[in-house]
Amino acid sequence: MEIRKGGAADAPIMLAMLDGAVEWLVAHGRAGQWGTEPWSADPRRVERIGGIARDDEIWVAEVRGAPAGVMAVSPGPPHYVDAIDEPELYITLLVTDRSFAGEGVGGALIAKAREEARAKGAGVLRVDCYGGGDGRLVEYYRRNGFEPVAEFTVGEWPGRLLSQRIG
Repeated sequence: MEIRKGGAADAPIMLAMLDGAVEWLVAHGRAGQWGTEPWSADPRRVERIGGIARDDEIWVAEVRGAPAGVMAVSPGPPHYVDAIDEPELYITLLVTDRSFAGEGVGGALIAKAREEARAKGAGVLRVDCYGGGDGRLVEYYRRNGFEPVAEFTVGEWPGRLLSQRIG
């Protein structure tokens, strides 16, 4: 696996992975996270991903030369999460291609976020995720060193904020 710096040109890859994630979630009875429609079919979501790809720092994990996961990080949280009083790095997007499930892609990208946080002098790495359903996504982040610190909602969508200290 190689992790390369990405950018705005990776927005189509990000959308394709999000579309694949929605398809997988729906097939497994977990549509509450992102609904049932592909991200690429919703102009607001397309614009959101374009903005993330343009404005945030993008990292693309490649396995055997193919994009396997994408992570976006920012020095601060999205509008629906309160800022903190110390330098942080915030994971604004983490998505993997389901065909690479079980190959450690997400964990490798989270490790890259820790590395970047250290390099930038941030003492905290934060992420938010879907906090509803069976709780498997929250548990995934816990297994990767995060601790839940708050619950929130965006409209009807239940979110969970997680954090970890960077040594």
